[in-house]
Amino acid sequence: MKGLSKDRLWSIAVLTPSIILIAVFVYGFIARSVYVSMTDWGNDPAQALALDPIIRWVGLANYQELFTGFLQGRFRQELVSTIFFTVFFILGCLGLGLGLALVLDRNPKGEGLWRTIFLFPMSLSFIVTGTIWRWMLQPAGGVNMAPTLAGAPPSTFGWLSSTDSVLKFDWNVLPLLTAGVVGVVLTVLAVRAAQSGDRRRTLVAGVCAALLFVWALFVGPNVKMLPAPELHGFNLALIGIIIAAVWQMSGYTMALYLAGLRGIPEELREAAKVDGANDYGMYRHVIFPLLSPITLSAMIILGHISLKIFDLVYAMAGPDNINTSVPALNMYLTSFRQNQFALGAAIGTVLLILVAFIIVPYLASQFRTEEGHA
Repeated sequence: MKGLSKDRLWSIAVLTPSIILIAVFVYGFIARSVYVSMTDWGNDPAQALALDPIIRWVGLANYQELFTGFLQGRFRQELVSTIFFTVFFILGCLGLGLGLALVLDRNPKGEGLWRTIFLFPMSLSFIVTGTIWRWMLQPAGGVNMAPTLAGAPPSTFGWLSSTDSVLKFDWNVLPLLTAGVVGVVLTVLAVRAAQSGDRRRTLVAGVCAALLFVWALFVGPNVKMLPAPELHGFNLALIGIIIAAVWQMSGYTMALYLAGLRGIPEELREAAKVDGANDYGMYRHVIFPLLSPITLSAMIILGHISLKIFDLVYAMAGPDNINTSVPALNMYLTSFRQNQFALGAAIGTVLLILVAFIIVPYLASQFRTEEGHA
């Protein structure tokens, strides 16, 4: 066949089984889950585990139930908790990882030993990490007893049992808040596109941002998702889980940043010093800008991990601790304890969409970069 060499045919033959398996067991199951999420499978307990259940198509009713249903306040709080967890987890890992990398980049004595110590937590599973930190954060021991070493009374903070929340907001303002955040992002994109001379992107982003702001000003305040106010916020019981997650994954970001620092040519550092830059100026104007691709990659990977976190929360707080629950845990309980398979599939689809919002733009930018280099 013209255009198909022997090597190309051999490559196709080798890749075809993997493509078929991925298509069936990854994308096929994703499609199946999305379809199930639009049915009523499990809403009738008598039909949930029947050999030949009667399943009816209900469209987006399960998603409407999750976001506006009276009985789904737990899911909405879990969604808010996941957003807060993701933000603090990423900031903690990036900050601590960068700090450790900067220290090791100065070649301290015993660098190999310190690098091994910092990377060791990454080798543990989240189950092991959760078990260790659950013991350390128990109410009557561990971290709470640390003040007694200095003669102070023990702490009484409920690391995994606190019911106090901060940064609360009404779920009814979510559409207005979302429109505002997206509008600001589009405005930033429009400004950047204008600076680069891309008129088409400037126009599209600017018009969309203007429409969102107009909607937020005149329509958004009148949109109510629930008949009564429903407050959600950052539960303080998540602090312990965030600390454990940062402890495990900061070594990973340290390794990424350290590799980036070691990959910066020494000539650039010397040139910055010749130009009169001190250490602060060199890091701000030379080193940190060169590390921005590593920061973006780390944010994508950490964000993906945090959005679907399950095992760490299960090991540290158990499946029934509502104050620390996350959507992935709720999906498991809804599907396999309550046998509400359609509602559980809807929760899984929401998580898939959240992950896609992070992964897809990153992949698109990477493909455009590769095409530009080509």
